[in-house]
Amino acid sequence: MTSRLSALLGAASAIALFGAAPALAQTAPEADPNDIVVTGTRVPNRSRLDTLAPVDVVTSETLQQRGTTEFAAALSQTVPSLTFARPTAVDGTDSVRPATLRGLSPDQTLVLLNGTRRHASALVNVNGSIGRGSAAVDLNAIPTGALDRVEVLRDGASAQYGSDAIAGVVNLRLKEASSGGGASVTYGQYVTTVETARGERDENDGQTVTASAWQGLALGSDGYLTLSAEYLQRDPTNRSDYDPRAAANGAVTARAGDPEVEQWTVFANAGKPLGNGWEAFGWAGYQDRQSESAAFPRLSDNVNNVAAIYPDGFLPKIGVDSQDVSAAGGARGQLGGWDAEISLVYGRNALDFETRDSLNSTYGSASPTTFDSGSLIYDQLVLGADFSQAFEVGLSGGPLNFAWGLEQRWETYKIEAGQPESYNRGPLGANTALAGGAQGFVGFQPSNEIDVDRDNFAAYADVEIPLTEKLTVEGAVRFEDYSDFGDTQTGKFSARYDFTPAFALRGSISTAFRAPSLQQSFFTSTASVIQDGAVVETGTFPATSVVATALGGRPLEPETSTNYSLGAVVRLGRFDLTVDAYKIDIDDQIVLSELIRNPAVLGPLGVQAARFFLNGVSTETEGVDVVGRYRLPTEAAGDFDFTVAANFNDVSLSTDLSPTLFARQRILTIEEGTLATKVSASADWRLDQWGATLKATYYGDVLQPGSTAASDYSTGAKTVVDLEGRYRLTDRVGLAVGVDNVFDEYPDYVPASLNSNGVLGFPYYSPFGFNGRYAYARVSLNW
Repeated sequence: MTSRLSALLGAASAIALFGAAPALAQTAPEADPNDIVVTGTRVPNRSRLDTLAPVDVVTSETLQQRGTTEFAAALSQTVPSLTFARPTAVDGTDSVRPATLRGLSPDQTLVLLNGTRRHASALVNVNGSIGRGSAAVDLNAIPTGALDRVEVLRDGASAQYGSDAIAGVVNLRLKEASSGGGASVTYGQYVTTVETARGERDENDGQTVTASAWQGLALGSDGYLTLSAEYLQRDPTNRSDYDPRAAANGAVTARAGDPEVEQWTVFANAGKPLGNGWEAFGWAGYQDRQSESAAFPRLSDNVNNVAAIYPDGFLPKIGVDSQDVSAAGGARGQLGGWDAEISLVYGRNALDFETRDSLNSTYGSASPTTFDSGSLIYDQLVLGADFSQAFEVGLSGGPLNFAWGLEQRWETYKIEAGQPESYNRGPLGANTALAGGAQGFVGFQPSNEIDVDRDNFAAYADVEIPLTEKLTVEGAVRFEDYSDFGDTQTGKFSARYDFTPAFALRGSISTAFRAPSLQQSFFTSTASVIQDGAVVETGTFPATSVVATALGGRPLEPETSTNYSLGAVVRLGRFDLTVDAYKIDIDDQIVLSELIRNPAVLGPLGVQAARFFLNGVSTETEGVDVVGRYRLPTEAAGDFDFTVAANFNDVSLSTDLSPTLFARQRILTIEEGTLATKVSASADWRLDQWGATLKATYYGDVLQPGSTAASDYSTGAKTVVDLEGRYRLTDRVGLAVGVDNVFDEYPDYVPASLNSNGVLGFPYYSPFGFNGRYAYARVSLNW
C-alpha cells in the first residue's frame, strides 16, 4: 500500500476506535431481515455483515425519510462513497444527471434492476461536467416508491456481472407485495439567501410537488402484482450571479440551477407460482420526463440577437423529453437439481431535444423561436440464464455453492436529425460573424444520423467454498465476446476469515472491464461555421471517422482494471462496524479529447475543429470506506439508531496524451473534481407515534479546474445539516416536516474575476449542489 492509503487507513482506524467504544457491553441483536443481500453473492440468506465484500443496504423507508424525492440524490445522502452532483449549463446533462461511486466515472458502476442489467441513458455527457464522456444509467428513472431496497456492492465485480462493474454494483430491488399499499404527497421549496460574488438576494424557488402511491394485489392465492406510480413537478432554481455587462444593467440575466421538471412514472412487478417448484416473474416500467434547463443568455447587444424578435435579448432554453421503457419476463425453479432462473429483459431510453426561446440568427427576423433539435435513442435486450446448486462435499464449514450462467445481449443506438432551421445556415449565413443553428443548442444534422448495433455473448462460473467454519473463499471467472472489439476475460478471488463471531477479515482481488459504449463509439454532433468563406464543420466525431482517424483516432478498446480490497467486520452487541480499504487501477480509460484545431489536417476534410473519444488514460484510486452503526432501545426515551459513515478517496492519473488531446482541466477534474473526504453522522429516533432524524454530512473541498491555475476555483469544505420530524396521527396516517441544509450552507462562490457574464454563481462540481436551504412537508397514508 502507498503512503496515501496508509494515511487513509489511519484516519479510518481512528473513527473505528471512537465508534466502537460504547458498544462493548451489549448483547447481540437478532438478525435484521433488512440486512439479507443478494448482490455480490449467490448464496441465499446471507446478511450484509457476512459477505465477502462490502455491501450497503438502503431500505425504501430510509430513502423516503429525506427532503428530496429525487432517488439518486436521496441515495447519495445515504451511501458514503456515492456522490450525486448537480451540473448546470451543460445541455442535456442538466436533465439526466449522473452519479459517481468512489470518485470514478459514472459509467464505471453497473446498475441492476432485480438482479438484471439496467439499460443506459441515450445521453453522452460531452460538456464540462463530472463524468464528461460517459453514458451512464439514469437512476432517477426509477421512483423511490417502487423500491423495496437498494443494495450497493462496493467492490469490482465484472467477473460476476460483466462490463461496467469496475467501481461496484447498484442493485435496485422492486417491491413484491400481494396486499397492502401506501401513498404520499410531498411539497417543498428552497428558502434561502444567495450570496454570490457581486451581491446578496433572497430566493424562494424550486417549488416541488411529488405524489406517489403503490398497491399490492393478489394473483390468485399465491401470486403478487405490485403497482406503483409517481408524479413530480419541480420549478427551476436560479443561483446565477449578477451580470456585470453594460447591456445587463446589473440584473441577473442567466438561470443556473436545477432545471424545470415534470415527470410521471409507473411500474409493475409480478410473480406467480406455476407448479412443480417453478415461478413466473416479470416487471415493466415507463417514465416520461419533460425537463427544461437554460443556456447562456444573449443580451440585446449580442451579435446573434435579432432585435425584431428579442429587443431586450433572450435566454435560450433546452427542453429534453426523456421517455424510458423497461420490461422483463422469466421463470425460476428447479432444473435437474439446479436452482435455475431464465429471463429476458428489454430497456429503451429516447431523448427528444427542443430548443426554445431561441433563434437562428442567419435567418434574421424570419427565424423560428422554437426548434425540434433531434433525438438520441438507445435500447438493449438481454437474455440470461443463471444456475446454482449447493454440494455437500464434507467441508466442516458447510456445502460448496457453485453457480454458472450464460448471457446474450443486443444493443442499438440511433441519432435522428432535427428540423433544418435548428442546424442550417440561413439566408444571412454568408455573414461570418453570425453563428448558424439554434442558439443555445444546435440541432443534430443529417450528417450526424446513425443507426448502429452490436451484440455480445458472456459465460461465467462462480464457486464459493466454506473451507472451515471460519474460512470461506470464492472464485469467479467470466468470458465475454463482443461483435465490435472481440473478447475479454475477467476473474475474481475473495476470502473471509471469522476469527470470532465478533470479528472478521475479508478481502478480494479481481480484474474488471468496461466495454466502450455505442454512445462513445458513434456519437456525433457538429455545427456548420464559416471559415475563409466556406462552410465547414466543427464538433464531435466518431473515433473511427475519417476526421478522427486523421487526428490519430483508433477503434475504442475496453477499459481494464485490477481491484484490491481488504476489510474488517466488527460486531459487538448492538454495534457493528465495517472498514474496507480498496485500490483500483484502471488502464485504457476512455476519455473525450479536447477540441482540436489543426488546419493542415482538417482543412482538406472541410472541418475547422474536431474532438473524439479515445483510450489513453490510466488512473489509480485508493481509499477507505467506514460504516458504523449502534442501536439503542430504551423503555422511556424510545429507540435510537446511530450511524457514522465515511469515505476517504484519492485519485491520481497518468497519461501519454499530449495537452492538445487531453488538457490540464480534464486531468484535474478526474483527480480533484470529486470528493476526497465525505463523513456523515446521523441519529434516528422513534417513540410511540413520534420520530425524528438528524444528520450532518461533511463534504471535503472539491476543485473545479480551469485551463490555467489562475482560472481554478473550489467549493471549500462544508458541513450540511438535515433535520426531519415525524408524527403518526393514526396507524395509517403520518405527517413529516423537515429542513435539508438547515444552516443554508453553500459552496464558495465563483470569484467575480472568473465570472465575467454572471452565469455561474457557484461551482457546479459541488457534491451537495448549490441551492441552499430546502423546507418540506409530507403526508403519508398506509393501508
